Amino acid sequence: MRKIVYYVATSLDGFISGADGDVSRFAYAGSAVDQYLEDLKTYDTVIMGRNTYEFGYQYGMQPGQKAYQHMEHYIFSNQLTFENPDDGVHVRSIDIKNVVELKEQEGTDIYLCGGGEFAGWLLDYDLIDVLKIKLNPIVLGSGVGIFGSSVKALNLELIVSETYDQGVHIITYQLKK
Repeated sequence: MRKIVYYVATSLDGFISGADGDVSRFAYAGSAVDQYLEDLKTYDTVIMGRNTYEFGYQYGMQPGQKAYQHMEHYIFSNQLTFENPDDGVHVRSIDIKNVVELKEQEGTDIYLCGGGEFAGWLLDYDLIDVLKIKLNPIVLGSGVGIFGSSVKALNLELIVSETYDQGVHIITYQLKK
């Protein structure tokens, strides 16, 4: 069965964006970002919630367009629809069965892109297998938490921790279930 890997940038205080979705203080260049871009090449499938998908509109992405050209996209939403989506862009209803079906399909591990609330929902159902954090040396004070409103307690096993320029760390944990 494929694993879901939540690979996300976070501040030291656990936010994946600041107030009003501001991500301007996160590292956008450097060796950690280069590593992240290389790592993305290993995934053939990305999952995300509607808010994360629509966040891409701020950067020129059009509705129904792929954010990552080499990946199948599964956007989980009970409201989102597209008239003419790119091949490989799928909208699925927010239902655990839909996520489990993806995990059971052939392919690489699944990249969980952003989305604190969606990630928290998956966490509550024990569907995140690996947490890969791009830990940025910033404190945001408020914003979107790494797991949204989930209050689930976690035990993690450190797999690897690497330090990059600008004080960014990429830390990989296996979630203990």
